[in-house]
Amino acid sequence: MTTRVERLAARLAPATTAVLTVECQRGVIGRDGALPELAEAVRAEGALANVAALVAAAHGVGATVVHAIAERRSDGRGANRNARLFHAAARLPVQQLTGSPMADVAEEIPVADTDLYARRLHGLSPLAGTGLDPVLRNLGCRTLVVTGVSANVAVPNAVFDAVNLGYEAVVPEDAIASVPAEYRRAMVANTLSLVATVATTGEILSCWTA
Repeated sequence: MTTRVERLAARLAPATTAVLTVECQRGVIGRDGALPELAEAVRAEGALANVAALVAAAHGVGATVVHAIAERRSDGRGANRNARLFHAAARLPVQQLTGSPMADVAEEIPVADTDLYARRLHGLSPLAGTGLDPVLRNLGCRTLVVTGVSANVAVPNAVFDAVNLGYEAVVPEDAIASVPAEYRRAMVANTLSLVATVATTGEILSCWTA
């Protein structure tokens, strides 16, 4: 009988796996970004360090890395206005403007020339309407390891879209963060565990270092 870790390792074959960092950008989780509470949360329990470790490991074994970046034009054209979240984001003192440092990947996360980017001006998902799905399919990806922020909205949205598109979703529960912090645990236990394989960063790293 195969063990849980063996089953996880089978899902995480580097040639068919992509690590997705969701909104791990300077303007969102950077210390000089727009959301200091979220920036603190992603550091408090080690989630940011775990995202960085997973990205570095993916680089090492040849798995695909995708950075999902939410950005905005200076004139706001193309941005959603159909939810309170979007109106609040438009009023933030720090904006994720296209081409600005706030739309760069957070400094703690290693970036390689082979990395892909899913940049969007609209919506909540790095998959829906971004063109990322056909790119991943062209690369032979079948499993998405979803990391980043936040477990309130963008991370579950990415997981649901991945599952709807036929991917195997893996969620390293200690490489995502939320505000308040305890919401992450409730989201993982009551929602994400029903549609994704929940693991720890250590378990995933062990699959790529054995």
